[in-house]
Amino acid sequence: MKKFIYAPLFFLLLTFNSSYAQLNEVKSSISSKELSKIDSLFKQYLDSGWIKGITANIAVDGKTVYNKAYGNQLNRPFKTDDILRIASQTKAITCVAVMMLFDEGKFTLDDPISKFIPAFKNPKVLDKYNKKDGSYTTVPARREITIRDLLTHTSGLGYAQIGSPEMNAIYAKAGIEAGFVTNKKLLETEINKLGKLPLALQPGEKWQYSLAMDVLGRLVEVTSGLSLDQFFRERIFRPLEMKDTYFALPKEKQDRLATVYTEDETTKTVKPWVDGAFPGATVNYPINNNGYFAGGAGLVSTSKDYGLFLQMLLNNGELNGKRLLSKRSVDLMTTNQIGSIPFGDNYFGLGFEVISEKGSKKLGQSTGSYGWGGFFGSNFWVDPKKKMVAQIYVQQWPLSHSKLSEQFKSLVYQAFQ
Repeated sequence: MKKFIYAPLFFLLLTFNSSYAQLNEVKSSISSKELSKIDSLFKQYLDSGWIKGITANIAVDGKTVYNKAYGNQLNRPFKTDDILRIASQTKAITCVAVMMLFDEGKFTLDDPISKFIPAFKNPKVLDKYNKKDGSYTTVPARREITIRDLLTHTSGLGYAQIGSPEMNAIYAKAGIEAGFVTNKKLLETEINKLGKLPLALQPGEKWQYSLAMDVLGRLVEVTSGLSLDQFFRERIFRPLEMKDTYFALPKEKQDRLATVYTEDETTKTVKPWVDGAFPGATVNYPINNNGYFAGGAGLVSTSKDYGLFLQMLLNNGELNGKRLLSKRSVDLMTTNQIGSIPFGDNYFGLGFEVISEKGSKKLGQSTGSYGWGGFFGSNFWVDPKKKMVAQIYVQQWPLSHSKLSEQFKSLVYQAFQ
C-alpha cells in the first residue's frame, strides 16, 4: 500500500526535476551578459536620436529569454505589450492560412489562381508604357499564374506604391493600393480589379515583391467561405490564443496602439508620423474602419501574440495540443521553392526568406532559419536548430540607420554559448 501512496509524489518530483533541468538548460545556452549588449545597442540608437522607441522578444525552446521595451510613445513609455503595426508580417499569417486549406485538399499549389479568381484568366504582361498619357501595350503571358507563384513572389505582379514607376502609375490609375488604406474597400472588388491589369513580368521569371499575398487572402475567402478576417480569427488566432491581433483594432484597445514615427527629409530627425510621409498611405488603417482585409499588410499584433504564431511554426505546425498545419506543409514553406531564381545569398520558401549555408555566414543565423519583416522597421525569424524565435519592432519609416536589425541578429547569436 505504501508504495502506491508514495508513487504519485515520486512521479511529481520526477516531472518537476525534469522541467527544472530543461529550464536550466535553456538558461545555460544563453549568456545573460551577452544579451545585455542588446540593451546597449538599443540605448545607443535612442541616445543618438535615430529612433524613438523599440521592443524585442526572444524565446528559446518555448521560454522567453529576452522581452524588453525602450523609449517612448507620444505620451508614455514604450511597453512590451504595445499593439504594433506588423505590416508585411501579415504575409506569413496569410501563407499559413493558405497552407491550412492546402492541407484540407482545397487546391494544389500548382493550380492556376484563375480557377478560383476568374479575373486572372489569360494574364497579359506589360510591354510598353507611355509616360505622357499613361497608355500601354501588353503581350500574352506565357502561362497562367499558379498559387505557388503567388506564395513565392514569382507571379509577375507588381507592388502598388513601392514597385516600378510604370506599375505604380498603372495601379494608381486603377485605385489599387498596398494595404494602408484610408477609404472603405472590399478585398473581393480590389483583387478582381488587379486581376485585369497587366503583370510586370512573366510568371515564374523572377522574384519580385508584390501584391501576391493580397491575392492569396482572397483565395482563402473563396475556398473557405469565410472573410479573411473571420478565417484568421476562428482558425488561427483563437486556437493559438492570439488575443491582440486584428485588422480592425477594437476601441477598448486603441490606447495600446503604438505611435508611428518618420524622419524629416532634410535633417533626418525623428518625428511623429503625419499622413503624407509616404504617398497614399495612412497609419490609421487599424482604426479607420476601412473594412479592407489586406493579406499582405493589414494586421496589428503584439510580440507575445506573434511569438505564439512563430512558436507554432517552430513546433512544425502545432502549439499546446492544437495543430494548425501538417509538418509536411511547414517543411514546404521553409525550404527553397524558387529553384535557381536569384534571391541574394539565400532562398525563398512559401512566404519566407530561408537562410542558406552561404547566408548563414553573414550574421550567424543557422542554415534553414526563416523569417521576414515589416514596413515599420520590424523583423522576425525562426531558427529550428537553436529552437529559437526572435522579433524586433521599431514602428518607424524610413529608418536611415537600417543596420539595426542586422546588429540585433548578430548580438543574439553571440549570446549562445
